[in-house]
Amino acid sequence: MKILINGVCGRMGSELLRIVASGYCGAELAAGVDINANGGGFYTSLEDVKEPADCMIDFSHHSCTPAILKYAVEKNLPVVIATTGHTPEEQKVMEAAAQKIPVFHSANMSLGVALLLELAKAAAKTIPDADIEIVETHHNRKEDAPSGTALMIAKALQSIRENARLVFGRYGSAKRQKGEIGVHAIRLGNIVGKHEVILATDTQTITIAHECHTRSVFAEGAVNAAAFLIGKEAGMYDMQSMVDNG
Repeated sequence: MKILINGVCGRMGSELLRIVASGYCGAELAAGVDINANGGGFYTSLEDVKEPADCMIDFSHHSCTPAILKYAVEKNLPVVIATTGHTPEEQKVMEAAAQKIPVFHSANMSLGVALLLELAKAAAKTIPDADIEIVETHHNRKEDAPSGTALMIAKALQSIRENARLVFGRYGSAKRQKGEIGVHAIRLGNIVGKHEVILATDTQTITIAHECHTRSVFAEGAVNAAAFLIGKEAGMYDMQSMVDNG
């Protein structure tokens, strides 16, 4: 399985390169691309890539998504989009590309987070009167807040509680309203990522949490996603697609 890595010189791209170089999941490097590449055998533009690939994994920046998908469609290349913070316009570009090629996108590439989603939805359904708060914690360099994963969790919970309203942070003297789902972002230090879903009634509290200890979990997840995507029909896929298909 030959992988084309876009954003190969970034923090996550470098980790993905290490995982691919180790032969994880039968992967090998087709080529690496990064606008900041300075030698090292990497390209600064996708247009310069000559090597054949089975799938592309993007760990660059969400603003690059339209150009990446244009290239992938032209090459009929499956693509794993592992960036977050996409605008509605970028999301539409992704959906349009998925009409022609397989596109895998997830705000979080960890199977553990996919499990957290299922547990959180089950808890919200089982205890329909429980208040729900989502708390996410990341390193002090993360640009988007709340995280894409926190928003993904919130959306999953809204699929169980259709009338739930998202409240981002809390300030002032207004009390909590029935049906709210609170979403809170914490930024400090070098924390890779932690997400908590807290459900509470007057008599009990349930906390479902997932914490990443190393960024390699996201790189491994991206490679697993690439292996899953190869050979698939055109369409949008995510971690739940992979979980559902074993």
